[in-house]
Amino acid sequence: MSRYLTVMEESTAEYVEKRSRFIATLRHCETEGEAVAFIEEMRSKYWDARHNVFAYSVAKGTLCRFSDDGEPHGTAGKPILDVINGNEITNVAIVVTRYFGGVLLGTGGLVRAYSTSSRDAVLNAKIVEMIPCTRFYILCDYQDHQKLVYLIEGENGVIENTEFTDKVKVSFVFKDEECQGFLEKLTEVFSARLGAVETEKCIFPYEISKKL
Repeated sequence: MSRYLTVMEESTAEYVEKRSRFIATLRHCETEGEAVAFIEEMRSKYWDARHNVFAYSVAKGTLCRFSDDGEPHGTAGKPILDVINGNEITNVAIVVTRYFGGVLLGTGGLVRAYSTSSRDAVLNAKIVEMIPCTRFYILCDYQDHQKLVYLIEGENGVIENTEFTDKVKVSFVFKDEECQGFLEKLTEVFSARLGAVETEKCIFPYEISKKL
């Protein structure tokens, strides 16, 4: 499993140039099928718009497509894809809807409008790095709970769930490269009284700063 950047939640942005409105919508899409369904959803939502231009990068960047949707060649879909690739994100699709304002923008104006609206949608998004991780759980007594939480979070782990019964079951995630250090610290802090049970390998999202 390899690392990659993506977005987790849909985001939008709007840009106006000489009365033309450009509405960019960005969404996480794992597959080409999801991207195509998203594009059709936007076309249906903005059925009265002059253009619904799109670009997407899915399958961890191995499959990329774009369309100018009637705009002059190279002025719309490619600039959107350039924003996606320039921010090194994948498993995403962007649709930019244009309501024509009655004034021609020219090649440079179109590229600027589609690029700017797409960049703003990325800026508004929550960008995460999908990192190879391991899920664990630990059963502990109530008196050890807060100390365990402090240890997990102090070692950069992420607690996903806590169950309180006769014992406390804490489920959490660690980046693979940090697992060994945490397990050694766990043994040291609790004098080997507590043990972590590995449940699965996974890809887990960690929020990062934007690259714009």
